Parts: sequence; structure tokens; C-alpha cells
Amino acid sequence: MASMQKTSSRLLALLSLLQTSRDWSGDDLAERLDVTPRTVRRDIDRLRELGYPIRAFKGPAGGYRLDAGSQLPPLLFDDGQAVALALALQSAATDTTIGEDAARALSTIRQVLPSRLRRRIDLLQVTALRPPDTGGTPPVGTQLLVELSRVIHAREELRFAYGSDAADAVDPAGQPRRTQPHHLVTWRGHWYLVAWDLDRGDWRTFRVDRIRPRTPTGPRFTPRDLPGRDLGAFLAGRFRGTDGSTADWPCRGEVVLDLPAQAVAPFAQDGIVEDLGPDRSRLTLGSWSWTGLAAAIGRFDTDIHVIGPPELTNAFAQLAARYANAAGT
Repeated sequence: MASMQKTSSRLLALLSLLQTSRDWSGDDLAERLDVTPRTVRRDIDRLRELGYPIRAFKGPAGGYRLDAGSQLPPLLFDDGQAVALALALQSAATDTTIGEDAARALSTIRQVLPSRLRRRIDLLQVTALRPPDTGGTPPVGTQLLVELSRVIHAREELRFAYGSDAADAVDPAGQPRRTQPHHLVTWRGHWYLVAWDLDRGDWRTFRVDRIRPRTPTGPRFTPRDLPGRDLGAFLAGRFRGTDGSTADWPCRGEVVLDLPAQAVAPFAQDGIVEDLGPDRSRLTLGSWSWTGLAAAIGRFDTDIHVIGPPELTNAFAQLAARYANAAGT
């Protein structure tokens, strides 16, 4: 065991010398490590077996050079891990916040992988598409993400200016929001901060690109439980108009459409489509309001037979009256 530890320590010392971006003769390395040139040659072979690209060059005493791109220790991945890593970094390369860093990370890691896995990653080329333009949304700086992550980890209250654009967010006359930050999440192309709003006494979800932190941060706090204790369900519920305790839509109805199921399913989003025959289908769909649900169903441009509930029938009646008034003006 002591011999193995001594060898490992010597290999690390040798690697440290080779990473100084210079050429080393075998005699110089032997002298620095207090070993024989033969031991240096054996240790060089061991490092090569671990995946380090060490090049030998000719000279009076011979020498060695560590190729560029080997600043990290050898990374040991099985095939599945290597594929997952490449997929993750290639997908992240489209992100406006970390895209450039992800591309550089993939390039760096590729250089220190064993050649077999490096070839496997090179064969894995995917096209990750950036989400459609959201109307000039500014990218979120990594420094802001790091700071928000820090206060979440430290459980410190956070004050920040918040607005729909940069001008509103930095308005010195605006009152800062006082929050207890709990979660930093990415959702459909945006970064969000989930926090307890101290002034409003409720959970709030804030777009990170609209946050301008104020310093210093506040006192430490005791974390709270989210409604339902499920972050994914909480966010889905909030974006659907609920209190976040459930991911279900607050309004859900059922209709029969005079369209085949294959014509309805591509546009039903998270709805349930049931085939009732060649030209009929049953659709169960949800929305944030009854009028919103009726309008969504109306987009199918066909005859509609309401199964229920009565609130959906009333919503269709209200929309019909509004559309009739609009047609008469």
C-alpha cells in the first residue's frame, strides 16, 4: 500500500511538472523527482495509459511535452455517461446565458477524454434549436444567477427592483421587493426565482431578467414549504392560474367535436382526445378561465356539443353574445 501511494504521489508530481507548458528532458525530470531516468520513462507510460497525450521528442537526453488541452485530470466516463455529457452540453449551447460556456466546456472535456470516448462523442452531433424569439428578452448574466444561487443557499432575504423592462427595474424611485428566495429554475426558455414575498404574504414567481438586486442582503430566514411541496407542480399550477398546490387547470370541460380524432389531437396540447368514429371525437381540455376554455375550443372551427360542466355552456353563451355584438358594429 505504501508503495502504491508513493507511485501515485510521484505521478501527480510528474504531471504537475509537465503542465508547466515547457519541454522537459528525461534527466531534468529524474533530478526534480529524485528518481532514475528509467523510472521517469515508466511513469510517462503510466500517464499515457491514463489518457494524457504526452509527446516524446529527440535530443541529447530525450525529452517530453504534454500537449495542450490537458489541464484537467483524466476524466473516466463509461459510454452512457459520455453520450449524456455530450448531449447535455450541446443542448445547453443554445442557451443565451450559458451557451458560450457550454460550448467551451464540451471542447475542453473532449480533449482530456480517452481517444475511444472522444471518437464516440465526435460521432454524436445533434441540432439543438433555440426557442423562438421572445420579443427581445435580454439574456440573464451568469453573475446574477450565481448571486441568486448564493442567497438561496445562504437563506438570506433578498431585496430587488423589479420591472417589465430594464428601465423600470432600475428606477430608483420604485420600492424594492422584499423576498425570501427559495428556488432558481429554468422554464420554457426563461429563468425564474420562486420566492416568498414578505410584503404580499404569498409565494411569487419572478422573471430573473427583470430582477436588479439591491445590496446588502437581509437577515437569514427559515425556509417554507411550497404548496403541495412539489416545485414542478407549483410552477405549472401558477402558470395555469391556481395557487400552485396542484398542476391541474382551474377550469376543465368536455365537448364533442364534429372532427376526427386525428385532426384534433395535434392541436389539443395537454388535452385528452377520444375517437368516437370517422367524423367525431371527444375532447377534454383545461384553461385558466371558462371563457378562455371556450375560446380555445372554438379554434377548431367545427360544430361543438358541450358535455359539461354548465360553466362551459355559459361561457360559450357569453362569447356568442360578444361575437354577435362585434359582428354588428
